[in-house]
Amino acid sequence: MRVAQKTGSHRVQRVWEGVTIRAVHGELVTLAVAELEPNVVVPEHQHVNEQIGLVLSGSATFTAGGERVELTAGGTYRLPANVPHEVEAGPGGAVFVESFSPIREDWKALPEEATPRLRWPAE
Repeated sequence: MRVAQKTGSHRVQRVWEGVTIRAVHGELVTLAVAELEPNVVVPEHQHVNEQIGLVLSGSATFTAGGERVELTAGGTYRLPANVPHEVEAGPGGAVFVESFSPIREDWKALPEEATPRLRWPAE
């Protein structure tokens, strides 16, 4: 059983071009830091996981269920399970902390990013 991991010991994985994550998977929930490069669009998709997040830095526009909302640092979001949604990062990119329940089994097999450029935490 792993109780804790040191900063910098998490694998950086690519979800889409310009989108990387560092994830911790529990038995019932996945917690991740997601980093989006400037102006990247996460294409419309859906998943069985409820998703709740907090914008740590930057900005992004979320579109889900016919609603379009721009969020900046400190903004929060909730995406219900199975609802199609997309995200567009602002001109400065964006960093989110996100939780998913149930866990993101599909992320466990994602490839590791060879040369990650991490935006958070700032050095």
